[in-house]
Amino acid sequence: MRAIKFKDKHLFYIDQTKLPSKEVWKECKSLKAGYKAIKELKVRGAPLIGVFAAYCIYIHLKRKTKYKKRFLKKFRKASKRLKSCRPTAVNLAWALGRLSKVVLINKDKSIAEIKEIILKEAKAINQEDIMLCDNMAGYGAELIKKGDRILTHCNAGFLATSGDGTALAVIYKAHKLYKNIRVYVDETRPLLQGSRLTAWELGRRGVSVTVICDNMAAILMSQGKIDKIFVGADRIAANGDTANKIGTYGLAILAKYYKIPFYIVAPFSTFDLKLVSGKSIPIEERNKDEIRKLVKKIEVVPKGVKVYNPAFDVTPSKLITAIISDKGVIKSPFKKNIKKTIG
Repeated sequence: MRAIKFKDKHLFYIDQTKLPSKEVWKECKSLKAGYKAIKELKVRGAPLIGVFAAYCIYIHLKRKTKYKKRFLKKFRKASKRLKSCRPTAVNLAWALGRLSKVVLINKDKSIAEIKEIILKEAKAINQEDIMLCDNMAGYGAELIKKGDRILTHCNAGFLATSGDGTALAVIYKAHKLYKNIRVYVDETRPLLQGSRLTAWELGRRGVSVTVICDNMAAILMSQGKIDKIFVGADRIAANGDTANKIGTYGLAILAKYYKIPFYIVAPFSTFDLKLVSGKSIPIEERNKDEIRKLVKKIEVVPKGVKVYNPAFDVTPSKLITAIISDKGVIKSPFKKNIKKTIG
């Protein structure tokens, strides 16, 4: 199963805000609709929003435009618009940057030719992401032993990528190898991507899964019930500092205390080597109603009380056991080995 589909030059996606109660597919017919789908987390996951955005650009530009100058301006404006909607996940900017490069190289060609080049590049990004997921799964599964009890946070599976995922791809691979693993899933407040999405995914794949509240991870670790932790990433700095869903940092601190291996799983496109450390990673702050209202309906915070809602936190590299990339497993010293492995 995949979270988006591109068929006969039409773009479709699962509305992830409807899961797990309903599996609703929608068509993205415009740039405005694509922006809204990403912004409102109907389409989410760092690698997936990059792929989706690339297709959105094509959908936006496939309508007739008579003049080249106007067409190129329309392309640049659309790219800038989409890039702004999720600032922490670098894969979005990376995918749009790839489109910008091919458009620049082919700017002297006809509008029709450039449109087809954009579509070809979007499809290439899509297919490449599937391959990257497979590579990460292979490297990561080697770190899992039979009977391991694994904790994961947020969602890093086929709902977040074009393939089987990042962290969850590793779990799916281990499951196929009959390693008899069991998975604990943090609910991942405030939007419950763990309990709503990851548990739904794992259940469909037949993986043994147990959902816990975010504040239950510590007691499980203290009881010796967690052997390893695998999570995804939205941006990784040159020194290995990693931005991921809010709550990841706390898990890393607990893992260090209880001497539990803590793994990040991410493709090369998630690395931002221009950033020296995680201190420079922009952290998206989302709508306060995500905390004020439970599932957008029941008010759980008194009116007038302030709310702080950062969507991500940054885990320092010193708390990370290894980063599993599509190019191999990267260990400390991260600055040296990331440069050596990723480039």
